Amino acid sequence: MTDLDVDFLHATRTSYDAIAEAYTEEFPDGLGHRHLDRALVSGFVDLVKERGGGEPVADVGSGPGFVTRRLDALGLPVFGVDVSPRMVALASRAHPHLRFHVGSMTGLDLPDRSLAGLVALYSVIHVPDAELPAVLREFRRVVVPGGYLLLAFQAGRGEELHVTERFGQEVSLRYWLRDPVVVAELLCEAGFEVQARVVLAPDEGATHPRAFLLASVPGL
Repeated sequence: MTDLDVDFLHATRTSYDAIAEAYTEEFPDGLGHRHLDRALVSGFVDLVKERGGGEPVADVGSGPGFVTRRLDALGLPVFGVDVSPRMVALASRAHPHLRFHVGSMTGLDLPDRSLAGLVALYSVIHVPDAELPAVLREFRRVVVPGGYLLLAFQAGRGEELHVTERFGQEVSLRYWLRDPVVVAELLCEAGFEVQARVVLAPDEGATHPRAFLLASVPGL
């Protein structure tokens, strides 16, 4: 783990701890009005179910837990992982029938090949370019052959943004906006096979498109 890794994890953790309550109130369901996003999540669920096997799915960067809740409602055995202890506490309180724990995508506390699928919606945006390949390899490590990965992120051309205030709180959040083609290439290098690449127009009032990448782990 590099110094950069430690720095971005600490900054992300403390920033989301500071804004957890306000963020959860502002975004009680980030997929609620996004019909195409929900359709892509549902497609991921169908693929995982079709494979069978019974292994759980991890929602990495689960935040308030609304994606974890949706996956559960669609019939997947699922748990949430987030780097922010405060976010984990709020998600656990809001969804007491689901499991959430504090963890980092740079080193998931999970056995090899233990997940039928992994979802990371708008969480890899905080991972520096230098660390992203290792994170994608970590995702590959924990997903079983034949399993699936669904990524979503704000698309761009390599811009890096630094936000120092949100919800009236002082934060230090960096956002990396990436070309979906570049991320797809990194997924292939990590050992995934990319099944779909979808770019959606920005929400009203937003400036960046949303990208979804669906990938699978080659079967045995």
